[in-house]
Amino acid sequence: MTSFSQLLGILARRALWLLFTLWAVFTISFLLMVWSPGGPFLGERKLPDEIRRSMAEYYDLDGTLSERYAKSLVKAFTFRFGPSTKLKDYTVNRVIAEGFPVSAALGIIALCLALLVGMTAGVIAAVRRNTFFDFAVMGLATIGIAIPNFVLAGFAIILFSFVFKLLPPAGWGSVQQIVLPAVCVAAPYAAYIARLTRTGMLEVLNLDYVRTAYAKGLAPRTVIVRHALRGAIAPVISYIGPAAAGILTGSLVIERIFNVPGMGSHFIDAATQRDYPLVTGIIMVYTLLLFTMNTLVDLSYAIIDPRVKLD
Repeated sequence: MTSFSQLLGILARRALWLLFTLWAVFTISFLLMVWSPGGPFLGERKLPDEIRRSMAEYYDLDGTLSERYAKSLVKAFTFRFGPSTKLKDYTVNRVIAEGFPVSAALGIIALCLALLVGMTAGVIAAVRRNTFFDFAVMGLATIGIAIPNFVLAGFAIILFSFVFKLLPPAGWGSVQQIVLPAVCVAAPYAAYIARLTRTGMLEVLNLDYVRTAYAKGLAPRTVIVRHALRGAIAPVISYIGPAAAGILTGSLVIERIFNVPGMGSHFIDAATQRDYPLVTGIIMVYTLLLFTMNTLVDLSYAIIDPRVKLD
């Protein structure tokens, strides 16, 4: 088991790595934005030099490269990104504050759906190994992994919105509007989780402690849920970190397809319109979220399996 002092030491080291990761991501993003062609003040109508200099000064985009880097670095690490260059009367913090709850809700619903469907299908497929249900689940999982979520979104809109007219094709706010984007985001991850759960369960079901539980006369459901599943869930826990990252970044396209007003839509608009402050703000928030999720996944090992020691 990991003691409390060891846990504090681990968290302190992770905090230092977080600072380094944020700095590295910010630096790479800053250089890519600086070296990319175009700029936030370029358009069909050319602005006078005086107005362009005034706007650059207002958005802290003036000065030498090192001066701009220092100003942007301070803003990034204090999470005060200033005003958006394209969304008038909006600060980057306000855009994130309005878009993050939507993206978080979509991501949490999709992740819970992927875990529920994937683990249930994987457990049943392992228990009914080499049956029709096992082959059907693995076949659907292979298809789910192979089809990109934006392709699945197109088929889902055509089928459920225009053919059967059961669900709205876009929007956000009602339960009906959440179903399609959540399912499209969750589908490929549910397929991966089903395969991982089936593999883990097949390994655990042949172990001695599971056979002993059956020999004691425990109900099959009790043996599977309380004994076998806990030992087979480790690969799924390992996958949750990358899955959360994929759901957050993968929902960018889904949010645009279904017109969901989350951070993904704002990020795409900011990237295409060269809104440097908004791009930087969303990238830093995503980096912080992904690092936090991976840290929580690592810490959960010691809770799920007492034999695991965190170093």
